[in-house]
Amino acid sequence: MVAHVMTVAPVGYEGALIEVECDSKNGLPSIQIVGMGTKSIDEAKERVRSAISNSLLEFPAKKITINLAPADLVKDGVHFDLPIAVAILVCSGQLKQSEADRSIFAGELALDGSLRPIKGVINIAQAAKHAGINKIYVPSQNTKQACLIDGLTVIGVKSLKDLYLHLKQESTLQASTYSPVDPQHELTSSGHHLDDIYGQDQAKRAMIIAVAGRHNILLSGSPGAGKTMLAKTLTNLLPKLTPDEQIAVTKLHSIAGEIDGEIVKERPFRSPHHTTSQIAVIGGGVQPKPGEISLAHLGVLFLDEMPEYPRSVLEALRQPLEDKRISITRAGGRSVYPADFMLVATMNPCPCGHLGDQSKECTCTTTQILNYQRKISGPLMDRIDLTISVSRIPNDELLRDKSLKNNQHLSALDLINNAYIIQRSRYKSSDIYNGSLTSSQVGKLLKIEPLAKKLLSLAGERLGLSARSYFKVIKVAQTIADLESSETIKESHISEALQYRSVTS
Repeated sequence: MVAHVMTVAPVGYEGALIEVECDSKNGLPSIQIVGMGTKSIDEAKERVRSAISNSLLEFPAKKITINLAPADLVKDGVHFDLPIAVAILVCSGQLKQSEADRSIFAGELALDGSLRPIKGVINIAQAAKHAGINKIYVPSQNTKQACLIDGLTVIGVKSLKDLYLHLKQESTLQASTYSPVDPQHELTSSGHHLDDIYGQDQAKRAMIIAVAGRHNILLSGSPGAGKTMLAKTLTNLLPKLTPDEQIAVTKLHSIAGEIDGEIVKERPFRSPHHTTSQIAVIGGGVQPKPGEISLAHLGVLFLDEMPEYPRSVLEALRQPLEDKRISITRAGGRSVYPADFMLVATMNPCPCGHLGDQSKECTCTTTQILNYQRKISGPLMDRIDLTISVSRIPNDELLRDKSLKNNQHLSALDLINNAYIIQRSRYKSSDIYNGSLTSSQVGKLLKIEPLAKKLLSLAGERLGLSARSYFKVIKVAQTIADLESSETIKESHISEALQYRSVTS
């Protein structure tokens, strides 16, 4: 007889239903796996053989053929171990076909028959739900992730022997449950807060605007001015992930193999080193995997000393910054991953870092300064909403009593939360922010007073603003208006937004 067992192959950000077929015939005992499987699947033969034998079950002494259908889809992953083992047990008569029907199986087998955690569990659970299959068997370490998808019966399995006894109804494996709690936006004790930073009132104001409207921001200033510390306050300024956002972020980190069975509950803050390759940042590989920009989805991508990154890496950010997703095409297939992140970058004003510093003299030539600043192209600068200069704090200010805090951080959280409420009401969505509006949405949804329009038009001509920069000024001004609970964009809002535009715009 031919046995049929269902599993799922994570394909990019999605999942494809896979039917594992098993047939056995008399002949020299062997296992052959067909159906476009990679090396990890071919090696499953030895893992499955040992797992079945060490679970005190019978491995048939026959010629076994395993087919992974559809055969034209490249399949990769060690999670095929468990469905292959179950298919062999059904084919050999140790399990009935009916006992394995209407279920999805996925898990990596150890040689002793125990199950190890796998990646891409949320893909597997979502694909099962879309296919109308409501029961999945996964390693016990992965049950929390699978339970994030509603409407499924998730059964955690510790070993092949336990699964066999459960399917034979000789013992029972309990269904797993996990209910993510919708977190409140509250101040945490870990990480940096605005109150930890002395001075820098304008920079703090820019950070609040950036978070409130989800705008990209560039911090420029001398070494030691506090640029990196300002950027790290974002982890405590951004709200906690909602349950739906937890699914998306956990899914991406699981696909990339960054986590095993845990759930990501904090917004990502990715800070790749400047020597990181373009593939590591954008994503890719023989079998496309998400890169840093996708792992920063719904969080922050922090580029410290931005001009030190290879130009090819920086230019590759242009399209994802606009589309909020990245499409990767390789010989192994095409994948589309979400990449809705806030870009936060820092840079020195010149190679030595002291241009404009009142305490130290710049030693760079004009040519060196221009060449350094040109490392960031105009089109990329055009996609950055706010550019702020961060000045060095006098040393005597650094010795102030740190206990004298004025609750700037708590006040900022209240302002940001109020701005979010206003944006949700205006756009009738919790996924749209001022920073992500299209030019057509700006014209339809935002109200600009006549004096504000006149100022913007005049500034656009004098500063030579591109069309993209023109609309970015409006979007930043709208965020400023939201922070002040103003129903319209006023002249003062445009004036402040223009202060944050780079002169290279």
